[in-house]
Amino acid sequence: MKVQVKQWNGVASWLWVANDDNCKVPGDDCPLVWGQCSHCFHMHCILKWLNSQQVQQQCPMCRQEWKFKE
Repeated sequence: MKVQVKQWNGVASWLWVANDDNCKVPGDDCPLVWGQCSHCFHMHCILKWLNSQQVQQQCPMCRQEWKFKE
């Protein structure tokens, strides 16, 4: 079965601009972690984000309370 897209209308665009020289390709030195909200981040990036939050630790994408997926 083949599916052909005849038309596509984008309703939003999003671009992640990371000015952090520590972001690397995921691997042993830079593991990926998932939240219960299903968003995925480099371990060091989400820890840096969570440490910058003063009151509630929320996912930077959906603003749900951040909990690591087990």
